[in-house]
Amino acid sequence: MNYAYLRVSTDKQDVDNQRHGILEYSNKHKINDLIFIEDTVTSKKKWKERKIGELLTETMVEGDTLVVAEISRMARSTLQVLGMLELAADSKFSVHIAKQNLIFTEKGDMTSTIMATVLGMVAQIEREFISLRTAESLASRAELLKTQGYFLNSRGERVTSMGRPKGRAKHVKLDDHEREIIALVEKGISKRGIAKIMNCAPSTLYDWLTRNKLKISKVRVAQ
Repeated sequence: MNYAYLRVSTDKQDVDNQRHGILEYSNKHKINDLIFIEDTVTSKKKWKERKIGELLTETMVEGDTLVVAEISRMARSTLQVLGMLELAADSKFSVHIAKQNLIFTEKGDMTSTIMATVLGMVAQIEREFISLRTAESLASRAELLKTQGYFLNSRGERVTSMGRPKGRAKHVKLDDHEREIIALVEKGISKRGIAKIMNCAPSTLYDWLTRNKLKISKVRVAQ
């Protein structure tokens, strides 16, 4: 069996890019009939506690193939990546890293081990740099608020406080699906069902209905 692992985030474009990269690589290397496994759990969790862990330890068998978009999608640390690759080698799985065009198949392959170590370290260092830049940016904004009472955001607007603006957002994600949501409500689809269709939490849907003054008690929504 051939599996493809996607680490799903809130950025749809990022997910689409992962899928496109995997499909392009798989077509080139004649890896057919991919079964996509989508993981919504944060990569901060240990890999054995995520779907990729279940895939490697319970689902896959000798001779199976796993394709991931890039090595940083597997885990957030070098040690975790190496642990996953070691398990795959011991179990005789093939692991393909599409972006880096790498194939890990045999235990004891020194070149693959070195590449995995280097790439894992690079991914880890990159995350640390991002965290550092974020911390520096927040500190700079805090200092500007203290000295001049505001800072300019990425749109050039004056911002007078840290964090999200108080009050309701002018536009939320579900606003783009207003007609579809209302149609589902009128058809009697349950609130949880609508939330699942919209790929959001039920509480997010309830807030949206309240925000748009749709009286839940007056629509045919299954409880």
